[in-house]
Amino acid sequence: MLLSLNWLREFVPFEGTDQELGDKLTMLGLELEEIIHPFEHLANVVVGHVVECDRHPEAEKLSVTKVDVGEAELLPIVCGAPNVAQGQKVAVAKIGAVLPGDFKIKKAKLRGQLSMGMICAEDELGLGDSHSGIMVLDESLEVGIPLVDALNLDQVVFDIGVTPNRADCNSVLGLARETALAYGLPLTLPELKLNESGEDCSDMVKIVIDDPAQCPLFQGRVIKGIQVGPAPAWMRYRLIAVGQRPISNMVDVSNYVMFELGHPNHAYDLNLIKGATIRVGQASDGQTFTTLDDQERKLTAADLLIWDAERPVGLAGVMGGAETEVHEGTTDIFLELAVFNPPTVRKTARRLSLPSEASYRFERGVDQGLAKYCIDRTAALMAECGAGQLLPGMCVSEPRPWLNRTLRFRRERAEKLLGIELSEEFCRTTITGMGCKVNDTNAEDWSVEAPSHRLDLEREVDLFEEIARVYGMDRIPAVLPRVSKSLDSIGKEDTRYTFTMKLKHWARGVGLREAINYSFVGDDELDLLGLPKEGRVPVMNPLSEDQNMMRTVLAPGLLGNVRTNVGHGSRHLRLFEVAHVFWADEHSETTVNEPTRLALMVTGRRERERWPWPAEDFAEYEDLKGFVEHLLQHLGLPGANFKTVEGHTYLTPCVQVIVDGRSVGLLGCVNGDVADHYNARRDVWLGELDVDLLREMFEALTPGFEPLAVYPPIRRDITVIAPEGLSVAQIIGAIEGMKVDLLEDVTMVDLYEPEGEAVRNVTVRLTYRHAKKTLKDKEVDKRHSKVVEGLLKALPVRV
Repeated sequence: MLLSLNWLREFVPFEGTDQELGDKLTMLGLELEEIIHPFEHLANVVVGHVVECDRHPEAEKLSVTKVDVGEAELLPIVCGAPNVAQGQKVAVAKIGAVLPGDFKIKKAKLRGQLSMGMICAEDELGLGDSHSGIMVLDESLEVGIPLVDALNLDQVVFDIGVTPNRADCNSVLGLARETALAYGLPLTLPELKLNESGEDCSDMVKIVIDDPAQCPLFQGRVIKGIQVGPAPAWMRYRLIAVGQRPISNMVDVSNYVMFELGHPNHAYDLNLIKGATIRVGQASDGQTFTTLDDQERKLTAADLLIWDAERPVGLAGVMGGAETEVHEGTTDIFLELAVFNPPTVRKTARRLSLPSEASYRFERGVDQGLAKYCIDRTAALMAECGAGQLLPGMCVSEPRPWLNRTLRFRRERAEKLLGIELSEEFCRTTITGMGCKVNDTNAEDWSVEAPSHRLDLEREVDLFEEIARVYGMDRIPAVLPRVSKSLDSIGKEDTRYTFTMKLKHWARGVGLREAINYSFVGDDELDLLGLPKEGRVPVMNPLSEDQNMMRTVLAPGLLGNVRTNVGHGSRHLRLFEVAHVFWADEHSETTVNEPTRLALMVTGRRERERWPWPAEDFAEYEDLKGFVEHLLQHLGLPGANFKTVEGHTYLTPCVQVIVDGRSVGLLGCVNGDVADHYNARRDVWLGELDVDLLREMFEALTPGFEPLAVYPPIRRDITVIAPEGLSVAQIIGAIEGMKVDLLEDVTMVDLYEPEGEAVRNVTVRLTYRHAKKTLKDKEVDKRHSKVVEGLLKALPVRV
């Protein structure tokens, strides 16, 4: 937001320096990014008086003048403008001046005549586009004074960074309110000079609003007999100072009031509006509309249009239409000032790549309570600048009148939250200085009515933030919170955070890299994964269309990581993510349930491309399953059973992980269609575990102690030939079910599946150990033979 200091002083009597004000606004949260001097190039341009003016003896189109610039001698200047004449007050660029375009004024001879400066036109000074002749100034101006002082140009302009929540500060008025609050100054609005005459225009144009949610207010005024031409010089120069190009009096007034009060408006040629009707309604898919820049735009049903009785005449909140544009022959104007739904305007402007000062303000929200004053101010200036007749009355439709929010404020609670002592007087002064009304029938619990321009005040803590902002964030002492811990708490797991960090340390330790993704995903992504629409949590103001939902699983984020990494040539991925997922839950205090999940993802080569690992060695199910088993072992939880799940929406095959009879998650291979959508080059193995359940089971464990083994083990391997459908878990379970004494552990060490045969060779290693002595071979042989015989009887296997 570009703010002219002179313009600001028309609202508040601030007398400090520009740097002082910039620092104060920055501390209030409105960061000063730059101080601009828009007319700095006019530093060596002064008011001159043409004392003599004669024709150039050798050039018919040149004039030789002598100009008084307040110095001891008159300056000889050769001028080529057709309108230069004796007795004029003119703008003179003296030697050394540097004009726009890096044009340096030097001593020169033109056709033999000495020239010691330049009499300038508007465009040569950067004050407009006119080059028809030199600027002729007011005769009352004092000779020799700087031109910026003579024309009262805005010499200091602040570039203020306004945060998205402070829509009220996108205007001079909004920043004036902040200045008045900061310095305790009075705030004065521009005086309304409504010179109305003629017939009442209230019924001249019928206003129809299809959906009040899209347009809660639409109002219009009629101005007749206007003359389209240049705006007054003071208005043009001020608009130039804040980065706007003057166009015509009607357009310039519209822009001027938008910057001044923060509410965009639009003028239509009244005689081009058909059927004396204005309707606000949706476009249809595929409809085309030609905007003011003469570009044909293709619309969707999500776009909001302003129609007359037959056709669209404006793209609501974004840009007007070419067919009803105000032009040089326009005599009657219908002035619109409305309030539109911010998300609708934002989506349309982004999709059509049509950012503008108007859409920028509508996207963040405008002050509906100030709308009548804004349209009156705009109409009065248009009538004044265009020599028109402002008709009394107003065409208006307001299906949703603005209702101020009522907030609670407790000073004691604010003090606890901010950590500072606050006086009642300071709190009252600050809150009322923001424009709020305070009802303090209860001295400790106030009812505060927020004004219509403060759309960001929604909760009590918003008032606390305002108190802290005005008090001075830099004045709030930095105090570390007190953390007290008793001896009884030592050795206990502290918090959910502790368990989460345990999982992250484990994951990094086994070679996984952490991914941190947005909690926002697109509806389309969840549909692609076949996830149910029930339970989804929509984002109220999404950053973009592909981030309009809260994630219900972690899969979209990790699959997006696959697409990004593959696109950059990295195909060996080992990722994990610990994060919340979000499900709608009407019984929750926040209406949303936020369980924590651990996602594991492997794809590509099992190891990096280096010797001695073979090139065709890619990650498979065993890698993912091994990570899960290792995690359970790391947490001290019982071993898992893995049960095949049929018909999963995006994992095929899919396996359920069951620990102690409870399902803790799913593992599987991402469907080919889904993997192709994310540009995966190899199978993507993905698992998601319930962290909350794992934590519950972990905290339920009772720590125990077993003495370390003193005597060495004896290990024996068995290779069994099993049918293809027999799982390794069944083989190990059968061996453990025999309850053979001295048998300490059973682990699979190898798996071989011969090509073309429906069998698998499984090698398991049995570990035997005695707690009180060293075992002998014959003792182990006896028990090992028992295991082999029992296995052959229990299962359809061969050894």
